[in-house]
Amino acid sequence: MIAIRIVVFGRVQGVGYRDWLVRRAQALDIHGWVRNRSDGTVEALLSGEEAELIQLTLDCRKGPGMARVENLISEPAEAPASRGFQRLPTL
Repeated sequence: MIAIRIVVFGRVQGVGYRDWLVRRAQALDIHGWVRNRSDGTVEALLSGEEAELIQLTLDCRKGPGMARVENLISEPAEAPASRGFQRLPTL
């Protein structure tokens, strides 16, 4: 298992992006969390098998129908301490 931290830029708040990401991550057996940030971005910690992380990252570049993703950055990260995927409060 590997882990990455992503930050998604664009119109990604107020369009159901976090709820969509929770459902996608759970479907792919990805662990971690997602949250809005006060700067208007969405941040997520994703941990799982490489193929599923690649697929989820590609999906995150599109997002749900109402989102307009302008950019996505990712970097290696430490895996979360617990299993499952959750939505956290805004940072």
